[in-house]
Amino acid sequence: MYSKGGVRVGKGASEQTDAKDASSSKGDARPHTSEGFLHSEKYREHPIFKDIDQNEELLRKQFEKCSDVVFRPFALLGARKALIVYVDGLVDSKELEANILKPLTTAQGASAYGRDATLSTVEKYILPIANIEPIQTLSRTVTIILRWQVMLFVDGEEKALALSVSKWPQRAVTEPETETVIRGPREGFTENVRTSTALIRRRIHTPELKTESMQIGRLTQTQVVLCYIQGLIDDKLVEEVKTRLKRIEIDSVLESGYIEELIEDTPWSPFPQIQNTEKPDVVTALLLEGRFALLIDGTPFALVAPINLWGALASPEDYYERFLISTMIRWLRYTFALIALFLPALYVAITTFHQEFLPFSLLLSVAAARENTPYPAVIEALIMEFTFEAIREAGVRMPKAIGSAISIVGALVIGQAAVQAGIVSAPMVIIVAITGIASFTIPRFNFAIALRMLRFPVIILAGLFGIFGILFATICIVLHICSLRSFGMPYTSPITPLSIPNLKDTLFRAPWWAMRKRPYQSSKANLTRQSTAASPTHRIPGFKKQKEGSE
Repeated sequence: MYSKGGVRVGKGASEQTDAKDASSSKGDARPHTSEGFLHSEKYREHPIFKDIDQNEELLRKQFEKCSDVVFRPFALLGARKALIVYVDGLVDSKELEANILKPLTTAQGASAYGRDATLSTVEKYILPIANIEPIQTLSRTVTIILRWQVMLFVDGEEKALALSVSKWPQRAVTEPETETVIRGPREGFTENVRTSTALIRRRIHTPELKTESMQIGRLTQTQVVLCYIQGLIDDKLVEEVKTRLKRIEIDSVLESGYIEELIEDTPWSPFPQIQNTEKPDVVTALLLEGRFALLIDGTPFALVAPINLWGALASPEDYYERFLISTMIRWLRYTFALIALFLPALYVAITTFHQEFLPFSLLLSVAAARENTPYPAVIEALIMEFTFEAIREAGVRMPKAIGSAISIVGALVIGQAAVQAGIVSAPMVIIVAITGIASFTIPRFNFAIALRMLRFPVIILAGLFGIFGILFATICIVLHICSLRSFGMPYTSPITPLSIPNLKDTLFRAPWWAMRKRPYQSSKANLTRQSTAASPTHRIPGFKKQKEGSE
């Protein structure tokens, strides 16, 4: 049986059907596999044939009806038959001609190295290519060709050369649009995984930064790079993420969201247990705390884990501004996160069941505003919340030039018309507007969506049971958050379980000279981040002595 997305979770009717299809096609020369017949049992470990014509015949059969795969035969140094195979559009044609075909076909090369030059001679002395890899098996040559490299075959040789001259259209390094900051680096990852690893390597100049590559997806063979700093990260965490990645059996990986859903601890939870980001500085900072990152080819979003609740509410700018400013903004963010979740439900509960909570003058004003509305407060709240979410989604999907203008004008027009028509009351429009603004203060989009999803059941419980419904929803949310784990790390750490040294970067942000230790939960191998000499208590006495001496 296969779950959604093609991930194999058990053996059932579909696997039995596949087995019948395979058994019925025994007489076919090409088995029904997603990788082609050269990856079948017959050819999986088969060495490359000495006869170049036989190699060409098998590759042409493998790439049948693939018009973008180019077969270019030529004479190596004017004597031996040779063949290059590549995918048009993924190879730099100018570099192919200048650095591969020209050196291998000119008379100058033949006179210098002889007409019977071997592939070893070509690899060591003739080709001016930086990245050359000898290939021994036929199935590997297919993978190399589809991985944007050129395969070179020579008649009489039982191996081939993989030549890296890849080039394809790619986006330049620009500022991420989803994670804007006032102060901080403006670089963002690109869809090219090697550009992304280079942006991280540019910031961490140590060989302890490890980048292990693997391919996931039977059809797409998407390159996934696991990044971590050896000596800072727990070795058990590295083995755990490798185990989860190896268990993935899926046809395609087109974006990091595929990987996130397949390796997270609790897939049914609305709260994210893996952080996605476009910023290399964020990934670098988390790697230095003993976490790991996954870079996926074809998407600018990197995945970082393990994370906790407080990291989901943190912004990169919290660590670039002075700690007093960052702490104040962080508390403002926490307050508006609670407002985004509970404000509409509180309004519904108070106006429906607990009017005594309001001052008498305010109660009269609210009652007068709701006098002509035909629906109870809970229906009003649900109508306005659904409308606001629809306007927000429409603003995201529309062209950028008019999306923001349409969303703002639409909200004003619809809100004013709804109040004048008596469908909703004016206080409800104010409450929903404040709630919408509060949700925009949350820096992580996936965490903000989780709160927006939970807002609706909380409103319904408030409409049915009042304050007691809100308390019940709060208890359920807190219990759920406390039960969550991100790759073994408790979601509410370091508050539960309590770790006093790690409280310096949770509800408030301590100054950098006070955060001398890394988080214990993610970096058990090496906890020391900086020496005590960075503290002002060590710097100021020395400064005073220098000042007295100069006087």
